Amino acid sequence: MTRWIVPLLVFLATAAGAWHATLAAATFGLMEGAVRRLSLRAGLNTMSYGQLATPANQPIVRPSPDLAYSSCPFDLSAGPLLIQYVPVAGRYSSLSVFNARTDVVFVRNDEQAGGKPVRIAIAREGQKVPAGVETVRVGYDRGIALVRLLLADPAEIAQFDAIRRQSNCATIRG
Repeated sequence: MTRWIVPLLVFLATAAGAWHATLAAATFGLMEGAVRRLSLRAGLNTMSYGQLATPANQPIVRPSPDLAYSSCPFDLSAGPLLIQYVPVAGRYSSLSVFNARTDVVFVRNDEQAGGKPVRIAIAREGQKVPAGVETVRVGYDRGIALVRLLLADPAEIAQFDAIRRQSNCATIRG
């Protein structure tokens, strides 16, 4: 019986390592697929303003039909990204930033923002950002910034669309 303990432990360690590697690769693969799919709308480092989700139109997995989504798939290889998020008065909204591993690295909602616009820079270590801008340092070049706006009724999208489109993102040059 004892002669099987070492091979069994080696097998279990190998299986655990393979399982961990598969999970790690899956998160990167899922996020890369989401970045590519969302960048088809307007490109990388540009905010796009999605239509309300319907059964025929689901750009992300399991979208909420009462949320209007705006997304900025980003790639920091050309430089850091500046994001401006403009909350809609009287409506819940939020800005979330996800890194290449699908980790949430930043969240700010309308209440935390005090109803005022929020400017943040997303940057890798060593990338320069403008002075005075709140900076979120990430360990990967790619990810997604997502703005969500809660609607009481789908018809409200027309009323709030102009404000929603004030949220934007762009590569910081220079």
